[in-house]
Amino acid sequence: MSKLLHRTAAGLLAAGLLIVAGAGCAWSVGSPSKTGNTQQPTEHPTTGQELIDLKRALDQGAITPEEYEAKKQRLLEQ
Repeated sequence: MSKLLHRTAAGLLAAGLLIVAGAGCAWSVGSPSKTGNTQQPTEHPTTGQELIDLKRALDQGAITPEEYEAKKQRLLEQ
């Protein structure tokens, strides 16, 4: 795999993670029970994990330094 293709794929993955994290989407864990209960417990990423993901996206070139600073500020203000 060429370096450009690898970097592009990594950037798209990081951008996708940011979209999910930035939207405040909950991560589903577990599976429905056999009793018919279809509700699943959810786990929200911590602010620390969101900051780590944000920095990773910056380092991989998926976002600009300006986008990083703006998104980081929003996270810290929550």
